[in-house]
Amino acid sequence: MDPQTTGEVLKNLLTVAWLLPLLGFVAEIYWLRWSHRLSKSAALCAVACIGIGFLCSFSALMVWGNATGWAALAPADHGDGDHHGTGAHADNAPADAEAAMAGHAEDANPHHADSKADAAHSPKAFSGTFYELARFGSLRLSLDWYIDSLTLVMFTMVTFIATCIHCFAIGFMKDELTEEYEDHQVHTRRGHFTRPGRFHQFFAYMSLFCFSMLGLVLAGNIFQVFIFWELVGICSYLLIGFYIERQSASDAANKAFIMNRVGDFGFLIGLMILWTWCGTFQFADSQETHQAGLFTMVRGHDGKLDVSDDGSQVFLRDASGHRAERDGQPSSISYLLLIAAGCGIFAGCIGKSAQFPLQTWLPDAMEGPTPVSALVHSATMVAAGVYLAGRFYPMFTPEVLLVIAYIGCITLFVAATIAIVATDIKRVLAYSTISQLGYMMLAIGVAGWGAGLFHLVTHAFFKSLMFLCSGSVIAGCHHVQEMPRMGGLRRKMPITAYTMLVGVIAIAGLAIPVVNIGFSGFYSKDAIVASALAYSELNPVHILLFITPLVTAGITAFYMFRLWFMTFAGEPRDQHVYDHCHESPRVMTVPLIALSVLAAGCAWGWGFGGNGEDGPLYKLIAYSETVAASEPYASVGPAKITLPSHPQVHAVHGQAGLLALLAAFAGSAVAYVMYGARAIRAEDIRRQFSGVYDFLVDKWRFDVLYDAMFVRPV
Repeated sequence: MDPQTTGEVLKNLLTVAWLLPLLGFVAEIYWLRWSHRLSKSAALCAVACIGIGFLCSFSALMVWGNATGWAALAPADHGDGDHHGTGAHADNAPADAEAAMAGHAEDANPHHADSKADAAHSPKAFSGTFYELARFGSLRLSLDWYIDSLTLVMFTMVTFIATCIHCFAIGFMKDELTEEYEDHQVHTRRGHFTRPGRFHQFFAYMSLFCFSMLGLVLAGNIFQVFIFWELVGICSYLLIGFYIERQSASDAANKAFIMNRVGDFGFLIGLMILWTWCGTFQFADSQETHQAGLFTMVRGHDGKLDVSDDGSQVFLRDASGHRAERDGQPSSISYLLLIAAGCGIFAGCIGKSAQFPLQTWLPDAMEGPTPVSALVHSATMVAAGVYLAGRFYPMFTPEVLLVIAYIGCITLFVAATIAIVATDIKRVLAYSTISQLGYMMLAIGVAGWGAGLFHLVTHAFFKSLMFLCSGSVIAGCHHVQEMPRMGGLRRKMPITAYTMLVGVIAIAGLAIPVVNIGFSGFYSKDAIVASALAYSELNPVHILLFITPLVTAGITAFYMFRLWFMTFAGEPRDQHVYDHCHESPRVMTVPLIALSVLAAGCAWGWGFGGNGEDGPLYKLIAYSETVAASEPYASVGPAKITLPSHPQVHAVHGQAGLLALLAAFAGSAVAYVMYGARAIRAEDIRRQFSGVYDFLVDKWRFDVLYDAMFVRPV
C-alpha cells in the first residue's frame, strides 16, 4: 500500500472512530426527546458506538504497523551515537508529516535505524485537511488531521477505556432508570428530593465527552486543539455537575469550569503570539501551499533551534528547512516571545491537568458519578493537558521545559502528601491522579518525552481500573465512601478487591528485583526517575527534580496500600456496612478484569516482564519523537540548561530503577505495619504530628488562600 493510500485509510478509520461517539450522542438525545420510557437500549447504543470506535482505532494501528513494516518495534539501540532524549534526527531526515506523505521517510529516531530498509517508503506521520474554514491572505484557518504512532496509541487507549467505563456505567447508573429518582443527599420540606431519572442524559454527555477528546487527539493544528479543548471543558462541567441539585456538585462544576478558564487565558495568549509571528496554526507542513508548519518553522529538519549569536532571536525555517525570509530579511521570533508562547500554552495544560497552582478543582470533581471520575482521571480531560504538552514539545525552549519540570515536581509532592490523610476513597484516588500527572509533566520537563507519555498510557489503565473498583465498592456498600467505615471487604467483594490490588501494585511501582518483572507502573515510573536522575547529573543545581519524585515514589506506595488495607483487609469497622455489602454484577466486574490485565501487562517487553522500554507500547510512543534534545547553549538567562541524551538516561536507568523500587518497598512496608498488621497505631502518629496532620487535612490551605484572595473580593 503506497503512503498516500495508507494515509487515506488511516484518516477514514480514525474519522469513523471519532464520529461514532457523536452518533451515540445524537441517538441518546433523540431517545431522550422522543422515547416515553427509560431503557438500557439507549446505553447499549452508546456502548456499541464507542466499542466499534475501539475496533476502528485498533484496525488503524494495525494498518499503520503493516505500512511501516512495524519499524517502531525494531530492537532499541542504546549506544553512544547521536541519539537525543527527544528523538534527534540522526540523518537530518525531514520531521514534517506532509513531506513524508509525498514519499519521504522520516527517520527521526535512531532507535529504528535497523528498520529503515523495511520502511524506506513508509512515513512516520500523515497529515491533511478536512475542510478549509477561512483564508486571510497567507493566514489560513482549517480543520486538519495529524496521525502518527502517538495519535494511534491515544485513540486505541481512549476508546478501549471508554468502552469499559460505558459498560460499567450501565450497572452503576441503573438507579437512574426510573421515573422518580430519589436523591438522598438533597433534602426538601417534603423529604428527599425526587426528579425524573437521567439515564439517557448521562450516556449522552459521556458520548460527547469521548467525541471531544478524540477530536483533540486527531487535530492537526493548535487552534483546532483549542476548540476541542473547550468542548472537553464543557462536557466535564455537565458531568461533574450531573447531580446539579446538590450544592456540592454545583459548586464543584463551577470551580472546575472557572479554574480551567484561568489556564485557558494563557493558552489564548500563546495562540496569539504564534499566529502573529509564525502566521500558521498547523503542526505539519502544508503540501498544497508549501508553507512550513509550526514544528518545522521553529525546529527545522534537524530538530534544533536556530538561535542568533546574541541569543535574542530564533530564526524561523521554511518548508525546506532553510531560514525563512520576510521582505528580504531573515524571518525570526524573539526568544523571549517564544518562551512566553510556550508558557502560555503550558498554562492551559496546568488548568486542564490540575497542576500547581490550579490543582484544587480536581478533588472536588469527585462530586460527579464514579464512571465520570474514571473517565476524567484516566483517558480524557486530565490526559488532554499532558497530551498537549507532549504534542507541542517541539515549541518548548529549555527554559519552558524547566518551568514544566518544576511545576510537575511541586504538584506531585503536594498532592501525594494530601493523599496520605484523605479518608474518602475517591478523593485518595483524585489526589493520586494529580500526583501522577505531576510525574508526567516532570518527565516532559527533563526531556523524558517518551517516559512522560508512556506513563500517561499506563496510568490511564490502572487509574481507570481503580476508580471503577472504588465505584464497585461504593455501589456494593450503598454509597458509603469513607474508608474508616470499611474493612474486610475482600471477603464480600473478591473480584473488586483483587483487581484493585493489581492497580495498587501498578501505581506503587513494585516489581520482583533482579528479574525486573513488575506491573505497568513500575516500568513507566522507572523511566521517569531515570530521566530525572540523568537531568540532575547534567544540571546539579536542579537536584530536587530527582530527589522529590524519588521520595514521592515511597509516599505513593504508602497511601495506595493504606487505601487497600483500610478498605479490603482486616476486620469490619462498621458492621452494618459490612453486612449489607455485596459484589457487583458481571456488567461491572468484567470491565474490572479487562482493565486489570492491561494495568498489569501493557508495558511488558517481549516475553514475560523484561525491560519496559524495549516493549511494544513504549516503542510505539517513542517512534513519534520528532525533536532533538538541545545541545548545551546559553539561553537568554545566565544558566545553561543541558538536556540528557538517551544513552545518558540509559546509563543511569539501573541505578534510578533500584532507588525507586527501594522507595516503593519502603512505603508499602510502612503501610502494612500501620494498616495491615496494625503494629503501629495511626491515631498515635496523628496525635504526635497533629499540626502537620491538620495542615494536610486542610489541603495545604490552598482553598483558604484562594477564597481570601479571589472569591470573597469578587
